[in-house]
Amino acid sequence: MNEKPSSDAAAFSWLASWRIYVQPASLRMLFLGFAAGLPLLLVLGTLSFRLREAGIDRSTIGYLSWVGLAYAFKWMWAPLVDRLPIPYLTRQLGRRRSWLLLAQAMVIVGLVGMAISDPRQTLGPVVWCALLVAVGSATQDIALDAFRIESAEPTQQAALAASYQTGYRLAMIWAGAGVLWVAAWVQGDNSAGYVQAAWQAAYLVMAASMAVGLFTVLISKEPAQAELPPARNAKEWLQGALVEPFADFLKRYRWQAVLILSLIAVYRISDVVMGIMANPFYVDMGYTKAEVATVTKVYGVLMTLLGAFVGGVMALRWGVMRILMLGAIMSALSNLLFAWLSGHGHDVQALILVVSADNLASGIASAAFIAYLSSLTNIQYSATQYALLSSMMLLLPKFIAGFSGDFVNAYGYANFFNVTALLGMPVLVLVALAWRFQAKDSPPP
Repeated sequence: MNEKPSSDAAAFSWLASWRIYVQPASLRMLFLGFAAGLPLLLVLGTLSFRLREAGIDRSTIGYLSWVGLAYAFKWMWAPLVDRLPIPYLTRQLGRRRSWLLLAQAMVIVGLVGMAISDPRQTLGPVVWCALLVAVGSATQDIALDAFRIESAEPTQQAALAASYQTGYRLAMIWAGAGVLWVAAWVQGDNSAGYVQAAWQAAYLVMAASMAVGLFTVLISKEPAQAELPPARNAKEWLQGALVEPFADFLKRYRWQAVLILSLIAVYRISDVVMGIMANPFYVDMGYTKAEVATVTKVYGVLMTLLGAFVGGVMALRWGVMRILMLGAIMSALSNLLFAWLSGHGHDVQALILVVSADNLASGIASAAFIAYLSSLTNIQYSATQYALLSSMMLLLPKFIAGFSGDFVNAYGYANFFNVTALLGMPVLVLVALAWRFQAKDSPPP
């Protein structure tokens, strides 16, 4: 099970390894990562805080997290993003940038709708607008992942993933802490309880913040893509768009595809299932908007950034599989800290410790996992194959997370966090098996 770094990685000095982060491709991914990270919390994490403050019960919040299943089913329309031109836009911008622009417009419209909807009156408009944001965000992810994979060589994908994660996490600071700060500022002295005007202003500011992504798309260069053979009829188009990307993956990995897909399906299960109840947990523990914003959305996200940069460099130096295992171990163990925090009471210092450790683990795991997924794709089908793989990552965890509110209601937060840590144990076995078979199939140095 020994994994040796590639000869390309070994040729880098540590200083040269870090310089990759200031190359144009990495800087583009920084800003596009910001656009990708902004919507996620606004339809999941921050939204759960908003709904809990509005008096929505935990079970309902848990079920509403199924809006996030849009990310898990994005493979269903990924072939369209991979192949289908958008009238006028594709001719002007290219295949990847045109879909990025359309997806970002969907996110903006959805966020404006969420801003003007009051969940205390009716949840319907909030849910439908959140679903539009999730679908737009998932579509942006499809096009952006293909854009990233086609923008650099495989040896640079871990660094691009780290840059992407940096932008992504900066957006999460803004969509997590920023939205709470804006809401608290508009709310003023009346800091307790739900005020619709405060949340409306906060979500409108978030919609305006998507301009970062729009501007980056407009000034970016369309990456080189593999030439696609022209389809003579609808049957040939469907064959090339839907069947061939999946058949190619199965042909290349044969029976190991089952192992790879199993690993992908559960790798982030501890984090995803735990994350849905994190914000309701903070509300129920008595933490204020300002405390949650400062600690979980600033300290925590900065630690994620550190983890992403360190994970990207470690993966470049020592190989992806070794860091994939490290990330899996750290992610499972960090959930036990939340179980400890649940019995510790309202303590900001303890919250800083727990959130920082959890986010450091998440950053390391994410950088290695994105690089691993990227290494599995064929550039000819990059959007469709990466969408399939990244969708597999979310499908099972998001489904299970929908019942998290019921579990907390029945057994309490401490038991919930302990169980989410145990969910990470099978991941270690699958990483070890995938590592072993990858080493066995690798040619000798």
